[in-house]
Amino acid sequence: MKAILVREFGGLEVLKLEEIPTPKPATGQVLVRIRAAGVNPYDTYMRAGTYAVKPLLPYTPGSDGAGVVEAIGDGVKKVKPGDRVYTAKTVTGAYAEYALALEEQVHSLPDKISFGQGAGVWVPCGTAYYALHHSAEAHASETVLVHGASGGVGSAAVQMARAMGLTVFGTAGTQKGLDLAKREGAHQVFDHSKARYQEEILKATDGCGVAIILEMLANVNLANDLKLLATNGRVIIIGNRGEITINPRDLMLRRASARGFTLWALTPAEEADIHAGLFAGLDNGTLRPVVGKELPLADAARAHKEILEPGAAGKIVLVP
Repeated sequence: MKAILVREFGGLEVLKLEEIPTPKPATGQVLVRIRAAGVNPYDTYMRAGTYAVKPLLPYTPGSDGAGVVEAIGDGVKKVKPGDRVYTAKTVTGAYAEYALALEEQVHSLPDKISFGQGAGVWVPCGTAYYALHHSAEAHASETVLVHGASGGVGSAAVQMARAMGLTVFGTAGTQKGLDLAKREGAHQVFDHSKARYQEEILKATDGCGVAIILEMLANVNLANDLKLLATNGRVIIIGNRGEITINPRDLMLRRASARGFTLWALTPAEEADIHAGLFAGLDNGTLRPVVGKELPLADAARAHKEILEPGAAGKIVLVP
């Protein structure tokens, strides 16, 4: 089979398309014929060797994939060959024509959801679900500000928050992104490339501030986020690429909090809750992963470059 292999940590050039043996499922494992693989920002940090998790070299990137079960190992009861599934982590990596996963890492994909959309379920939608339901403990009466509302996590968060009954604000840096966020359910959108856009957000709340902020780039926005919070507000830090100086008094004055999390630290019970919620949303149509671009598997380097560029408009997906 064809797969992307990383033999050393480094820049885009270390992503190589190679021919390797197709794996066979062992006991408790599932072989998935990958029809689409999702590209996430953390994939780029892992490839560069700067991520907290460092895989053994060589490795194939990718936790998020969607496809059809090709074969199952002994003891597998959850799925059977021919089933449509999405992966939430894998054993051998999703940037490939086939990927091995543990039985608990594959989940049913409703027929109405395309494979491209399925490749954007776990990290983007799982992150959005956990941020809103678990970290923020969001309520329908509250207002949520979703930074980067046109990206994979952001658009999923907008859809979920709207379905939950929250008042949803979204930011994006292009007109295309603003239109996407509005289309997916944001009540109001704000251009974060404009100076002093935070004043527009505060004005939209009649000066009261927002209850929840989902932050995708904390090293840029966190200091200003704290000034936008309502009393007892909370910032959920989802993404960060460096250090920033904040004034803790902004939290103190509002009795507010800034909370961080990572999907890799979830408990089995939390994962089960997330997947139950995601399946319900996918099945009833309130969760609709947005695919912005589909690229051939061989273009993994291009995908890694573009995923970090501003102007996101949905999920980047690799197609084997």
